[in-house]
Amino acid sequence: MSEITVRPLGVDEWDQYRSMRLTALTESPEAFVASHADEEAEPESFWRARMERSVRLLAEVDGEAVGIASVGDHEDHEEVAQLFGLWVRPEARGTGVAAHLVRAGARVAADQGRSHLYYWVGTDNGRAVAFASSFGFRPTEHRRPMRVVSEDDGEEEVAMTLSLTGDRGGLPAV
Repeated sequence: MSEITVRPLGVDEWDQYRSMRLTALTESPEAFVASHADEEAEPESFWRARMERSVRLLAEVDGEAVGIASVGDHEDHEEVAQLFGLWVRPEARGTGVAAHLVRAGARVAADQGRSHLYYWVGTDNGRAVAFASSFGFRPTEHRRPMRVVSEDDGEEEVAMTLSLTGDRGGLPAV
């Protein structure tokens, strides 16, 4: 495979983000809270506002978009950023694209002066937990119902946290 590059998208590149997001919602609807039909109907102003709320990262190989991820604020802790919306095209899975997106997300958060990066992972998804752990993410005691299918189906997500300062102790409570 050719070199994987990751770059932040600017507000004016909303259409690239929209295209990848809609592709992700079509290919992996179970992985997201939103639906393709709802987001496809949103106007340009919705997408531009979304671009301003979080850093949207685009992974490319030979100029072709192969993955996305986002880095945004944690609602309760100014010093914490969250990595979310990570998705890689099926044909690019297992090639390192997801790893490049996670590393880029951690760099963005560190450059913003954040001390930690949070990543919510399904507690029943051993592969995702192992993937996050390989970067140094550690599970916290924080859980929430998975909002993808239904909050009543019993599935949970665990907040995993990565120290961006090298200090593995004293993780902030969420």
